[in-house]
Amino acid sequence: MSERLATIASASGLHARPAALFAEAAGALDIEVTIAPKGAPEDDALDASSILSLMTLGAAKGDEVVLRASGDGAEAALDSLVALLETDLDAV
Repeated sequence: MSERLATIASASGLHARPAALFAEAAGALDIEVTIAPKGAPEDDALDASSILSLMTLGAAKGDEVVLRASGDGAEAALDSLVALLETDLDAV
């Protein structure tokens, strides 16, 4: 399983528009991606393609999250999702 650490860059955190954009990108992938706050047990990871899961995460600007995925293309998928999280999606 591959994993990446990302820092939330959006001013509103991972809420509303940024969460919707991220969930859409994660859902378009052919692999399952999970997200969890840094330091949370792996069992507490949530479905990264679910906007409701993302909003319950309560991730604010500057918070660190861990993305995990496995399978063909996992490395590239995680890299692209980290790039999204580390972009101010409120400004897009």
